[in-house]
Amino acid sequence: MSLSEEHAASLSAETVVVAAGRPPRVRDEPVNPPIVLSSTYFGTGPLSDGDRGYGRYSNPTWDPFEEALGQLEGSGLPGLVYASGLAAVSSALSLVPAGGILVMPSHSYSGSLVMATELAQKGFLELRTVDIADTDAVKEQLAPQGHGARTASMLWLESPTNPMLGIADIRELTAAAHRAGAIVVTDNTFSTPLVQQPLGLGSDVVLHSVTKYLAGHSDVVLGALVTSNPDIRAALLHHRIIHGGIAGPFEAWLALRGLRTLALRVERSQSSAAVLAERLSGHPLVESIRFPGLSTDPGHERARTQMSGFGSIICIQIAAADGLSGADAADKLIGALQLWLPATSLGGVESLIERRRRHSAEPLSVPENLVRLSVGIENVDDLWADLKQALDSLGG
Repeated sequence: MSLSEEHAASLSAETVVVAAGRPPRVRDEPVNPPIVLSSTYFGTGPLSDGDRGYGRYSNPTWDPFEEALGQLEGSGLPGLVYASGLAAVSSALSLVPAGGILVMPSHSYSGSLVMATELAQKGFLELRTVDIADTDAVKEQLAPQGHGARTASMLWLESPTNPMLGIADIRELTAAAHRAGAIVVTDNTFSTPLVQQPLGLGSDVVLHSVTKYLAGHSDVVLGALVTSNPDIRAALLHHRIIHGGIAGPFEAWLALRGLRTLALRVERSQSSAAVLAERLSGHPLVESIRFPGLSTDPGHERARTQMSGFGSIICIQIAAADGLSGADAADKLIGALQLWLPATSLGGVESLIERRRRHSAEPLSVPENLVRLSVGIENVDDLWADLKQALDSLGG
């Protein structure tokens, strides 16, 4: 590929998203990598390292995206793309040894929590959930619990968490986990590598739902893992090959195309989210608000030290109004919107909104009246006008 690790390290991330993963500069050849549709490759004799062999092992269309993501996360190794975010979660959880202890945020992506819970119910691992923003409580869960007990095998981090936007002290917690002999996986979906780089803060593996910000157009379902450790990468690659959680070449090509505009999209959506959070915080029907960019947010100072921005996810709780419970008022609010789209997911060019407890798998500790907003790239005043008219329609 055209951008070496050394060259990538000297460039800003805003440039790497555009320049990484380009084909070699050959006259009359395309500047963008092509889509390769093949289930197998020519070859005879034993397979060697680097041989493609078969479509479940490798595809040339994966390579540019994996290279670009690895460079963006500062890995030194290509990332690994998966069929979905949950396929990547499954691969990462495979690093927990049989009977090992997994420490996971009590508020985190519900798919990760459900998968970990099911593994625990089947006896494959022991699951300990904890408020990831409470550093001392996390350290306690990493330590042995009772006589003859063992330390944790893996610490799973999300920061900011989904959907409560709790902020973990990534550097402190990864150091504590490593002292306990645990591997650290950090879900960086909400932040993207442009806003936060967990490998540089000590994490061993970084996870992305590529479906969200990286691809950015709500038209791809993909996941990815990145690590700087060759042995961990080899184990993850083996899991992907054996369990078959591979990406389609067209989806990988779309993800790379989406990645090219990541810096512009993140810049716009973060800027708009900051404006909307300030305005929402002053509305009488917003009972509470979480956004790390607000100076009043409990995670603000911690986020400021480990992130280059504050992301573009806002969570609000809607007050009871006009005889409606908070949850019913939240549903009425969403139904009154004309520009914001009532849909799950996040990180696309369009602004999405949903009441999270409508999902049966969402933890019961998530308030019934909590609404998650994913701010897109529309005009911020248009977004606010739509929110305000919907809020005002609730009465109060």
